[in-house]
Amino acid sequence: MFETLSDRLTSVFSSLRGKGRLSEEDINATAREIRLALLEADVALPVVREFIARIKERARGEEVSKALNPAQQVIKIVNEELVEILGGETRQIRFAKNPPTVIMLAGLQGAGKTTLAGKLAKWLAGERNTPLLVAADLQRPNAVTQLQVVGERAGTPVFAPEPGNGVGDPVQVARDSVEHARRNNHNVVIIDTAGRLGVDSEMMQQAADIRDAVTPDEILFVVDAMIGQDAVNTAQAFLDGVGYDAVALTKLDGDARGGAALSIRHITGRPIMFASTGEKLEDFDLFHPDRMASRILDMGDVLTLIEQAQRTFDEAEVEKMASTIASDEDFTLDDFLQQMSMVRKLGPIGNLLGMMPGMGQMRDQIDSIDDKDLDRIQAIIQSMTPAERANPKMINGSRRLRIANGSGTQVSDVNGLVTRFFEAQKMMRKMKNGGMPGMPGMPGMGGGNRKKAKAQGKKAKKGKQRSGNPMKARQQEAERAAQRQRRQEEGGQTMPQLPPGLGGGAGQPTLPPGLGGPNMPDLSNFKLPKKK
Repeated sequence: MFETLSDRLTSVFSSLRGKGRLSEEDINATAREIRLALLEADVALPVVREFIARIKERARGEEVSKALNPAQQVIKIVNEELVEILGGETRQIRFAKNPPTVIMLAGLQGAGKTTLAGKLAKWLAGERNTPLLVAADLQRPNAVTQLQVVGERAGTPVFAPEPGNGVGDPVQVARDSVEHARRNNHNVVIIDTAGRLGVDSEMMQQAADIRDAVTPDEILFVVDAMIGQDAVNTAQAFLDGVGYDAVALTKLDGDARGGAALSIRHITGRPIMFASTGEKLEDFDLFHPDRMASRILDMGDVLTLIEQAQRTFDEAEVEKMASTIASDEDFTLDDFLQQMSMVRKLGPIGNLLGMMPGMGQMRDQIDSIDDKDLDRIQAIIQSMTPAERANPKMINGSRRLRIANGSGTQVSDVNGLVTRFFEAQKMMRKMKNGGMPGMPGMPGMGGGNRKKAKAQGKKAKKGKQRSGNPMKARQQEAERAAQRQRRQEEGGQTMPQLPPGLGGGAGQPTLPPGLGGPNMPDLSNFKLPKKK
């Protein structure tokens, strides 16, 4: 959704790089380009004006004029202001002291309330809650049936005493659902209310009556992020008519320009709590303003990728794969097949790569990635015998023909896969034995060529010679201390570091094997040519 905005902002910042000092003209030109980028993204005009005013004020201040890298400092300012516009901090659900916690959904018809109710129920169940869905939309045809189907897919019970289709009292259903949840030990109640194609007094009154009957702990306004500026008008109408505590955005995977998401929070003063990013029930999570700002500025969203991996992967599987990689045995096609299936659980490969920093500049290549290539790779490997997977060297010409026929591919596809695999296997051996440049041997991976590493270390130490002249030696030491101080100051102003496993420091969770962890070979080239 934010591709156009991200592309424009990236091009703006690329023009700043290399400048030692920003002039007033540079600041005005940058602000003008950012203003155009936001207006093209359909961001509300009052939001754009205030955003640009804040950036120009800070860009003219001391924090940029005294910075060693003004371009990076401006990017940092834009990032911080984007985070502020999007809500500042992640908004969590306020749970009731005495269960059940009642969450009421409100919004227009077609915004995706019913589907979002199922996604929210599944997400809450994953957080060790016992949610109950309530069918209080008794006007829209088959709305009750739709919620029951969604509830079944989410594994959540549905309270639906009325058939709907114009029959039943939604206020009484909502009131009875709370008592039903209390009796059946459900600690969260999610009430799906009726909507209309447009804002009208009857809908507002019904939503207000349900609110007064159950006194919900959270009222979520569900809005379609693809409807542009009208989302802001609708959000304000619901705020005045019913009131709500937070916003849930749906269809963030759409091709709209995303301005509604950047405008709603600023105009209404209500934070965005949840975001729905796909059709599957799993495509739903808390809205993190800092991570969304990072995506818009093409700095990636690695933390979400790590959390997604931790939720998806079984800990025993990860430990088993890590021990396999760390063992003295060769990496086999069975191991690769297992890793590939683990990664595919996270969703489309293009989506995963899109969360990596700097991938916005490779969007065309990412869009061209076809997950069917992975299906063909899986078919080729599964057409091999266990012995062939363990020892691909035994796969001769006749075996390759048999594998190609069994997997519905060409012999050239099998040849390409086997060749690439041997290259990856060779690299894995080098990693274990310390043969990779700058790698003296990986811990727990066979020791490596330590003598060579030690010799390289000694050679490297000779770089800083100390003069025999005491005066000159003190001068050299003072220069080195000043350099260290400058590096520390510059380091304090750089953008956030990536987590471990992706180039970051220690003490944070790393990606599991198969997603670029520190012990992984580069298997990114396992891609077959397209079938003609």
